[in-house]
Amino acid sequence: MKKLGSIAIVLALVSALVLPAIAGDEGKEVKLTGWITDEWCGAKNANANGASCARHCAKSGAQLVLFSEGKLYKLSDQKGALEHVGHKVDVSGKLQGEDKVEVQKIEESKA
Repeated sequence: MKKLGSIAIVLALVSALVLPAIAGDEGKEVKLTGWITDEWCGAKNANANGASCARHCAKSGAQLVLFSEGKLYKLSDQKGALEHVGHKVDVSGKLQGEDKVEVQKIEESKA
């Protein structure tokens, strides 16, 4: 019985140490610069010339995403993203997992 209790304690300690490491950047405040585009065409529409296609895809059911540093990020604020399709933007918010941003603000980039 003592062995079982010891094993349970060891497993609890390992879990306490490993789970935060697995979570990684979850909830981390980020500011990403990139282009609002649609998830279907991605990087292809991540520019001013792709704006009309990205809007069309969004109206057809595609989610709007941010293309930043070669990666697509899902955005929680689809209405705000739609206002900035085809613009280079700064997106501020909290990272959820590896590829989703809980958006706090989207604004045109000054860079």
